[in-house]
Amino acid sequence: MTEEQQCYERFLNDFERIINLDSSSDNPEGIAEVAAFLRDKLVPLGLEVEITRQGEDGVPCLKACTPSRDGRYDFLFLGHMDTVFPTGEAGRRPFRTEGGLAHGPGVNDMKGGLLLAVYVVERLKKEGALDDMAVCLAFNGDEETGSHNSRPWIEETAALCDRVLVFEPCRPGFRYVVSRKGGYRVRVVAHGVSSHAGADPEKGVNAVVELAHQIGRINALNHAGSGITAQCTVIRGGDKTNIIPDRAEVEVDVRYATMQEMAEVDAFFEALPKETLLPGATVEVVVHGQRPPMESGPESEALFQLLVAEGAKLGIEVGGISTGGCSDGNWTAAMGIPTLDGMGPVGENSHRLDEYMTLDSFIPARTMISAFCRQAVNKGN
Repeated sequence: MTEEQQCYERFLNDFERIINLDSSSDNPEGIAEVAAFLRDKLVPLGLEVEITRQGEDGVPCLKACTPSRDGRYDFLFLGHMDTVFPTGEAGRRPFRTEGGLAHGPGVNDMKGGLLLAVYVVERLKKEGALDDMAVCLAFNGDEETGSHNSRPWIEETAALCDRVLVFEPCRPGFRYVVSRKGGYRVRVVAHGVSSHAGADPEKGVNAVVELAHQIGRINALNHAGSGITAQCTVIRGGDKTNIIPDRAEVEVDVRYATMQEMAEVDAFFEALPKETLLPGATVEVVVHGQRPPMESGPESEALFQLLVAEGAKLGIEVGGISTGGCSDGNWTAAMGIPTLDGMGPVGENSHRLDEYMTLDSFIPARTMISAFCRQAVNKGN
């Protein structure tokens, strides 16, 4: 059996074990089990591993580092241990393979990526590359809910690293993520005055009507050709048919592709309450979980081109995509650190019951990313 075949068999065994650990974002003990499993893989490779609880919610996070180079690391391998699936899902849908695909909760987003990051480190160790390279791994436990507890920890860790590779899933055809939109959720609340809809309508200020006016303004943010999208998704207002409602609200999903567009969106929602339709109505805006965009600058583009070149040596035609979804790479890119995303194995259908990972992508990805890391350090990219 070749080294690659042995590696693949070990990976399959590890994959089954990690997928069958429930680690929903609201299950810190399950996330801690995943962290302990990964720790036991990393300690024998000579990394110093620390598992901590971050933020007011005590979210489990794992950091594993080789010896630094003058206090800095060449790479940060970034990932998350939580999944969107509820506790008990691993029992209902345990890990299985069929037709060259792996199935189970989190196979694509992103437990396959966690293992790939570990196996890349293992290969670099065996090749002796870690003698001239410093690598840090940071896996948090709340990415699926916005990384509110772990963001300071991520940024503090990333500040010591020269490059960031985010091991979110790679898209079919070995398409890696070179840019992501930023975004946030906004709740817009209209306040009015309730009154009897038939007897005293003139005494009321209809919050639903005011909100409808504001929804029209928000919808106009969807400029053709712009990276800005603003989708009104959930509306609440009114209680009884014969009462003019004094409150109505809408949830808005907002995305933007550049920092300039983010500033434009911020200015829009800051000004929104100042322009009401109905006398006596007021509007408030509550912003939740804002993330900056992950823009591809010259240094990130140079890294990507190096990945393309390493892929070509293996007969892999590497592609790059932009996506509207966010990741923790948004934070590191906004810090000015060259960041590549989608570095995990190939797969699709994240957050769905038919999520899958393409098993034959694992070994080629491990080989390519290991070679890419060596070249990046050697060339100073």
